[in-house]
Amino acid sequence: MRYLKFVALATLFAAVMSIPSSAPAQVSVNIGAEPACPYGYYDYAPYNCAPYGYYGPEWFNGSAFIGVGPWFHGDHEFRGHVDNRFDPHHGYAGPRPERGDKAFNHFRGNEMRDGRGHSFGGGHAGGGHHR
Repeated sequence: MRYLKFVALATLFAAVMSIPSSAPAQVSVNIGAEPACPYGYYDYAPYNCAPYGYYGPEWFNGSAFIGVGPWFHGDHEFRGHVDNRFDPHHGYAGPRPERGDKAFNHFRGNEMRDGRGHSFGGGHAGGGHHR
């Protein structure tokens, strides 16, 4: 009887060890093309176009938006001003930008963001590049 238990245990062990190991899972996420918005887009899905005045001048390199969310092109320490009165998460329900609108030049921010969806306190009336 003892011999039979040993054989059964050895057989079970051999059966378990003969099961092929599965390969590590591979996950691929296609985020698509960056939204083409004249004043940038919000830093959260579905990445709708942000209206005139939401982003401060430090979010632009010349006239090119540096991007946010999965398309963020700034450095790791970047912090830039936004005016969250134009954010739907803060109750904004006003008009959205049209393609071909001219760039703004009278920005007044009231919040700092890092391009990856994190906000920080503080704001000021526009200005230079903040890091």
